Amino acid sequence: MFRKNWIYILLVLLLVVGFVGGCAPPAEEPAAPDDSAEPVEPDDDLFSIYAIFSTPAEEPWVSVITAACDQLVEEGRATFDYSDNLGYAGDFERELRQVCSDLQPDLITGDAFGNEEAARRVAQDFPDIAFAFGSGLGPAEPNFSVFDNWIHEPAYLLGVIAAHLTETDRIGVVGGVPVPEVNRITNAFIFGVKDYNPDAIVYVTFINSWFDPAAAKEAALAQIEQGADILYAERFGVIEAAAENGLWVFGQMNDQHELAPDYVLSSSVWNLTPTFEYLMESVQAGFYTAQDLKDFSMMAKGGAYLAPFHNLEDEIPDDLKELISQLEQDILSGVFRVDIAESTPGAVN
Repeated sequence: MFRKNWIYILLVLLLVVGFVGGCAPPAEEPAAPDDSAEPVEPDDDLFSIYAIFSTPAEEPWVSVITAACDQLVEEGRATFDYSDNLGYAGDFERELRQVCSDLQPDLITGDAFGNEEAARRVAQDFPDIAFAFGSGLGPAEPNFSVFDNWIHEPAYLLGVIAAHLTETDRIGVVGGVPVPEVNRITNAFIFGVKDYNPDAIVYVTFINSWFDPAAAKEAALAQIEQGADILYAERFGVIEAAAENGLWVFGQMNDQHELAPDYVLSSSVWNLTPTFEYLMESVQAGFYTAQDLKDFSMMAKGGAYLAPFHNLEDEIPDDLKELISQLEQDILSGVFRVDIAESTPGAVN
């Protein structure tokens, strides 16, 4: 009797346990890995660029370099950082040496003008780093390449536009320092004016500084007092003077239309993207060598171009737009060559 009762009790217990177990929620299976997210490549695997600038980063010449490098960053192809406004008294070389020693970027760039000897000394001490600097001198083996703003071709086109639009036959150019790169741009602009308006006078003033907007504006105002009704802003500060006096003005380096949308007709634009794409590809492929990168900054390779007229399109006569378009095509095809003249132009031309 006791045994039967014990068996009965055991059966009841088994039924209860089975029932409770059947009512329990099923064990949660581990989640499958999410393969939809793209793997993030670490920064160490990206091409690294560092820039050293003598002048502030907002100076138009320097901003062209940062724009090209920023584009590579936005495309996820490189990292980029810089030090700016280092001047010409020794900070440039110290900073350059520290960056090369501590960071060892794949490419180091910047503006060597005024710091040529310092930049080249450091390059010799770090032969395994590719150097590519804006420079008025030639390349140096094994690793120091040079580039410059070869935008004399669009500058010539701006001169042609000025020749047709001036009402006073007085045109002004305010430049920085009369070195070859500034002279050839200024001379090309003068050639464009004179080829289509021989009677026009072109005033040229150099402020002997790479970045002094106040001095550039003052020089522009002086040219306006002499009767100039169109200005070419080779330096920052001229556009402000033109806009305050309701005059047409041309920008440089970047498309500077937004600085004065009602007065900046166009700009001679320098595009360094082809240069830096070539540099990155050559370093990554292992065939980088010191060279003059001049051709990558000219119109034929997309390194220079004339900025669009934007909202001022209707201010340009149709026949003038056709002429400019034809001249652009002739330059691109090699039918027409803009002369390169690097001697310092006179104050009155």
